[in-house]
Amino acid sequence: MIDKLIEGALRNRIIVLLVAAIIAAYGFYSVRTTPVDAIPDLSENQVIIFTEWMGRGPQIMEDQVTYPLVSNLQGLPKVKNIRANSMFGMSFVFVIFEDQVDIYWARTRVLERLNSAQQLLPKGVVPTLGPDGTGLGHVYWYTLDAPGHDLGELRALQDWYIRFALQTVEGVSEVASFGGFQKQYQVVVNPLKLQYYRIPIMDVVRALEANNKDVGGRKFEQADMGYIIRGLGYIQNIKQVEDIAVTHINSIPVRIKDLADVQMGGELRLGIVEENGEGEKVGGIVVMRYGENANDVIARLKSRMQEVEKGLPQGIRFKMAYDRSELIQATIATLKEAVLEEILVVSLVLFVFLLHLRSALIVVITIPMSVLIAFILMKWFGITSNIMSLAGVALAVGDLVDAGIVMVENTMKSLSGELEQ
Repeated sequence: MIDKLIEGALRNRIIVLLVAAIIAAYGFYSVRTTPVDAIPDLSENQVIIFTEWMGRGPQIMEDQVTYPLVSNLQGLPKVKNIRANSMFGMSFVFVIFEDQVDIYWARTRVLERLNSAQQLLPKGVVPTLGPDGTGLGHVYWYTLDAPGHDLGELRALQDWYIRFALQTVEGVSEVASFGGFQKQYQVVVNPLKLQYYRIPIMDVVRALEANNKDVGGRKFEQADMGYIIRGLGYIQNIKQVEDIAVTHINSIPVRIKDLADVQMGGELRLGIVEENGEGEKVGGIVVMRYGENANDVIARLKSRMQEVEKGLPQGIRFKMAYDRSELIQATIATLKEAVLEEILVVSLVLFVFLLHLRSALIVVITIPMSVLIAFILMKWFGITSNIMSLAGVALAVGDLVDAGIVMVENTMKSLSGELEQ
């Protein structure tokens, strides 16, 4: 069988060269299109459900949020396991699917169940799906280098300008903000004043909610002119909060400022973010979408950040804290270096011992062709180019070279014996 295969290849050299050219072309295409990452993604195929109900303890979250969600999600097709975690004000449910399940099909099935589970939860509690990324989706971290700027202003800039701009990058699932202070209007109610005016605390809450929204009107016509009536009610400063009327006593309004102190402050924090002992920092974490090419996503992200940086206030710029592309490039460079070194060493050894250039070329050509075939198979089986797979290719090339040297040397000896006879 092998003899006939070799004989057929020798008799049809053009076909063999054409097949080799097709394999090489498809191999180069596979190299360019195979997703590149630093480390293999071994995380489970999961969908995360996040529910926030601030101010409630873990036991209440477990009884009124986590348990109804987990109970309703039971019976989903192709689910391996469902895990949950309840904490102060937050609930996390992890739905683990089988490995071969498409992640977006899984998210659709979970979303369908959440629509029916909504009626089982307390009023105003809305569960949301986590980003369509994996545990290794954190591909880039950055901070805002802004000496002398307020942490609250930096966090507002990150939340309302930078985050939205970077989320439009192709392949980015989410940009999570960290550090600084999230600005908020804080109404510190005096319980003695509430008792004096005999006003329940919920009346204060309802008054704040009712006076912080726009309302619609209708079209009003007068003298052949049409006017659109609407009410503008969004709060813009502290004074507007203080002037909100809660109730009336003897036709005299009782305002928020009569019951509480209003101030601008930051949301309660459970920790801080510090960089190299230089003080607190504000920044973001870029999460890559499932199945994307990490190297390409980071390249597009950096290009977008250069555009966004032009619109930042003077003195504020991006500072890289973690960049996975550096490890990716180092991994690729290691493979290139290993392949080139092996080609040079093999060529030199064969030429010195055999003194035959064409024999050396036979082994040299098999090295890049084998690497290209490996990338073709990696693309077919959905294996990313990472530090593990590329290291395996580099090690396999060494074994391939050994076999090639032995075969070429035996062939040369056989041909030399036939010529002598």
